[in-house]
Amino acid sequence: MMKLTPSRLACLFLAAWMPLQASAGLLDDDEARKAILDLRAKVDNIARDLTARMDSKADKSSTIEMLNQHEQTMQELARLRGQVEVLANEISKAQNGQKQLYADLDARIKKLEPRQETIDGQTAEVLPAEKTAYDAATATFQSGDYKAAATALQDFVKRYPDSAYASNAQYWLGNAYYALGDYKKAIAAQEVVTSTYNSSPKVPDAMLNIASSYALLKDNKNAKKALQQLVSKYPSSSAAQTARDRLAALR
Repeated sequence: MMKLTPSRLACLFLAAWMPLQASAGLLDDDEARKAILDLRAKVDNIARDLTARMDSKADKSSTIEMLNQHEQTMQELARLRGQVEVLANEISKAQNGQKQLYADLDARIKKLEPRQETIDGQTAEVLPAEKTAYDAATATFQSGDYKAAATALQDFVKRYPDSAYASNAQYWLGNAYYALGDYKKAIAAQEVVTSTYNSSPKVPDAMLNIASSYALLKDNKNAKKALQQLVSKYPSSSAAQTARDRLAALR
């Protein structure tokens, strides 16, 4: 559609005005002037209408273009929202994974942290793994499986020679050998208690076990010597009282 520029509007006006001018001689001046004014008004109205229609079409085109742009923008926003949701889910999963990781690490650290335990009336720090191994070994001894207990207790003192449970484990190792009838190994095991762990409360009982092992080996000389040492070093212990009774029986 043609756009009504001022020059085109002028041409339309002249085209409409010229026939009127040719017939103006047939009309008087007032009638001719009125006809010209009417025609001019009609031309102006037509021009305005055409211009309005063209402007309206231009507005609609602009509106359609804007709507298309808006739709594209909304589609882009929807796409970006989808990406945001995916990223949010990934972040949430990563955070949950980190929380689980921290929980696992915390649990592992706690397993490695020493704990306060009371052993023979004294407080000491021991690792959870130490306590678990010691409890398992002594439970095996108490069950009567002395061979397996001896293996477990020997393994314990090798793995944890500085443990607060080491002296007790060594003592029960001697008892396990004694229960198995291996008195020489029982004596050797208990001598470790009296020398390496000489501050342990188990020393008097270890010395009594040594004396008992010598007696069962028919070595009364060393049995008597062990009993005398026990009474001399630990006179107030319950093991010393038992040693006195045995010494009296040997006279």
